[in-house]
Amino acid sequence: MPVPLRWGDLDAYNHVNNTSMLKILEEARVRAFWRPGAGEDAPPTAVLDSAVPSDVLTLIARQEIEYLAPVPYQRHPLDVQMWFGKLAGSSIEVCYEVCAPRETTPAGAQQQIYARATTIVVKVDAATGRPLRLTAEERAAWTPFAGPSIRYAHRR
Repeated sequence: MPVPLRWGDLDAYNHVNNTSMLKILEEARVRAFWRPGAGEDAPPTAVLDSAVPSDVLTLIARQEIEYLAPVPYQRHPLDVQMWFGKLAGSSIEVCYEVCAPRETTPAGAQQQIYARATTIVVKVDAATGRPLRLTAEERAAWTPFAGPSIRYAHRR
């Protein structure tokens, strides 16, 4: 999922701030999972209802980021690669690799990975606050994109 950087994402050290990284992950997640508006394109994983107000909430239960290299400002969008580490009863484990833009990676070279991250998203009934099971439509759309969970260096 391409995610453009904003000048305001930089910090005093002239690289993307850690709080901005959370927003980059959020932007990639929304583009990947929420149904598009009229006339917009979206990947086959965009099956969550984007209507507001909604009777279903998607809440963040946990996030973890491992930074591998500073992200400099660049005009090309970052390449945020995403997959599912786990599809549970009412939650999903979204895994990410935030990479250098494809346009800036020389042919045949490995893309620079700036960060790896995991987000646990839980579906919740807005009225009761109780977890909601993933639907058959969500499982069908997301299962083809399942892969291994991220193993972080500090846990080895």
